[in-house]
Amino acid sequence: MRIILVGFGVVGQSLARIFLQRRPELVRSYGFNPKLVAVVDKGGAAVNMRGLDLEEILSLKVKEGTVAASRDGRPDLSALEVIESVEAEVMVEVTPTNIKDGEPGLSHIKSAFRTGKSVVTTNKGPLALALPALTELAEYNGVHLRFSGTVGAGTPVLDLAKKCLLGDRIISIRGVLNGTTNYILTEMEEKHISFHQALKDAQRLGYAEANPSMDVDGLDTACKIVIMANWIMGRKVTLKDVKIEGIRNVTREDLEEASRRGRTIRLLGFIDKDLKVAPTEISKGDPLAVKGVLNAVTFTSEFTGEETIIGRGAGGMATASAVLRDLINIKEALSSTL
Repeated sequence: MRIILVGFGVVGQSLARIFLQRRPELVRSYGFNPKLVAVVDKGGAAVNMRGLDLEEILSLKVKEGTVAASRDGRPDLSALEVIESVEAEVMVEVTPTNIKDGEPGLSHIKSAFRTGKSVVTTNKGPLALALPALTELAEYNGVHLRFSGTVGAGTPVLDLAKKCLLGDRIISIRGVLNGTTNYILTEMEEKHISFHQALKDAQRLGYAEANPSMDVDGLDTACKIVIMANWIMGRKVTLKDVKIEGIRNVTREDLEEASRRGRTIRLLGFIDKDLKVAPTEISKGDPLAVKGVLNAVTFTSEFTGEETIIGRGAGGMATASAVLRDLINIKEALSSTL
């Protein structure tokens, strides 16, 4: 399978390492032979239709800061030019999330569809803003769109609901979907510190960005419930349909009072009649009362009742493993049509 990789940060580099380490096993177990024919980062691109030397581009990314410094380097090429001109079956889009207009990821995905390429993405922005339209565009062009890594990173949240609960009807979903806010609330509760101190600790450890708004204001969680509502429940919704409240107003005293009653506070995303994100008091015995950077999602379905999946919701290798799952899924789908 020929693959164009757009974005070569933590997730992109992790995916390249997985290909290096596991290629023989992937071929043997799944008949999946990934060939990176182009990689694009901020400095340009590297293109080789026979397949790029992954060890070289990983090394040069560290030493020179861009894959364009390789022997196959093309500093003159933009991501859109690569997508439109390089032949490949799949484009993997792992650029940073932008929820204002979804760019540049949104244009990358549309361009891939127009040129007959399936897409795997970890970019929540285009999906939160335009998933119903993108799904229709993929179907119109006869290609596939997969995005397992957008929710739960390597934890198969979307796959559990879509595949393992096949035939059942999911009535509602609620979950802890952001590891940063969960870490902050856990620290506030266990160390009896303020929101601002817990946030500083999270930033120092690399769990929170310098600008933490996406996490602490509930926007990241909102993006994820939009994706889940569309993919799992067939709801044609976007980010503007979600009522959002973050955790900035949760105090140490709120957590201490809840704890005295055997309860705790977590930032939950809800998909029911409406979509909302809000700090919510729950029992400490609730499966969603996870600690640290863990994620947890509870599906309530018609026949099986409540089922909860728990796992790490972030990390380069974890997210790259979700991209790998999606690529194998697309390979199997393409093979079945031959």
